[in-house]
Amino acid sequence: MSDRWLYAWGLASLGLGGASLIVPLYVVELGGGPATLGVLAAVAAAAGTPGALGVGWLADRTGRRRRYVLAAVGTVVVALTAVPLLDSIAAVVVANAAVWLAFAAAVPVLTLLAVVDTPESAWSDRIARLNEVQGVGWALGLLVGFVVVLAGDRLGWSAIAAQRAVCLVCGASAGVGGLVAVGSLPADSDPDRPGAAPAPRRLRRALRAARPFGVRGASFPFTPRRMDVRGLHPRRFVRRFTPDLAVFFLAVALAFAGFGAFFAPLPAYLAGVGVGDSGVFGLYLALNVAAAAFFGVAATLTARYDVTLVHVSALAVRGVAFPALVVTGGALAPTVALFVAVGFAWAVVAVSAGTLVTRLSPPIVRGEALGVYSALSTFAGGVGSVAGGWLAARGYLWTFGVAGGLVVAGAGVVLLLRRRVGRGRTAGTERTVYSTDGPD
Repeated sequence: MSDRWLYAWGLASLGLGGASLIVPLYVVELGGGPATLGVLAAVAAAAGTPGALGVGWLADRTGRRRRYVLAAVGTVVVALTAVPLLDSIAAVVVANAAVWLAFAAAVPVLTLLAVVDTPESAWSDRIARLNEVQGVGWALGLLVGFVVVLAGDRLGWSAIAAQRAVCLVCGASAGVGGLVAVGSLPADSDPDRPGAAPAPRRLRRALRAARPFGVRGASFPFTPRRMDVRGLHPRRFVRRFTPDLAVFFLAVALAFAGFGAFFAPLPAYLAGVGVGDSGVFGLYLALNVAAAAFFGVAATLTARYDVTLVHVSALAVRGVAFPALVVTGGALAPTVALFVAVGFAWAVVAVSAGTLVTRLSPPIVRGEALGVYSALSTFAGGVGSVAGGWLAARGYLWTFGVAGGLVVAGAGVVLLLRRRVGRGRTAGTERTVYSTDGPD
């Protein structure tokens, strides 16, 4: 299968990466405060989850995967090019929701396209390749935003004019990706044709085996993680739901609520301490590049050491770094160092969390567990973003302190889980808790 459509999605992801930061900055320039940014992020999260579940299900049932991807890219193009024309914050919130609804809807469909008519032995590599292209595009979008804003500063543009230019560049990139996709996406096929669609259980296994490249979650924890939404069985999942998995999901909810409470008002804080738009883009770029560079190390750490302690350590780094950012007062060197540390920690969190969900889930419902993890983390991030925006009225030290406290509380719950699992090992139930064997 040709990889041209993968590169087309990489161009669309470039637009999405830039949009993830320029839209919040544009809202701030229009007069929005941290509370407004919390609403902006929460609405994006609320739009994304049903988009992933609903469109993924429809694409699987109808076989019209190409059409759904093109419709999603088209929606991104229209919404991003419309943002510079909008002077109403409410209208920008709606346009931003449309962008992330389309993005979330495209991801599961693209995952299916990556493996259709491909030998099962190559599925993990294909999914990993999709994640890699998408992550690189996302990071390049931040770089393009940095370059455009910096050029605007040199040319004497106003801040809002530079931001509108970035939106148009992002929309144009997504548009070029859409044009390439028109000529490169595989044709829609009959979903009933043998071999036209991979079996859900096998695809979920490939998703778990694929190398992670979740760069976007480093600084935008409101989009669904990769998951297979086909063949989900909620009742079966509820019947197989274990206390250990429930404890870990509590930790996930606390941690991602903290992530949301930190990242949602962050652009307003950086603007308030005098970090210009180009500086904000540079900081977010450093964060995302650090996360991308550390995924290999994170996988090694997770494989070599106790995964719960690795996960707790990464959460602790973020929990301390969030309030520490206020102490730096926007000073360049310590601020960059903290952003890099937060990026490193994200790589470890992403890898170790997926490993823990897989190990704590009974084999028959691992696919459902990964889907629930994706939805829960997105929902918790949205709730946290609203809370963070509201708390910012009391001061950013208070806000980022609460955000860090939530993350540390999540780490504490994981430590409790480790003790619980340790007792299970003593009682001879290690295989029940951590088994990765058996059918899924």
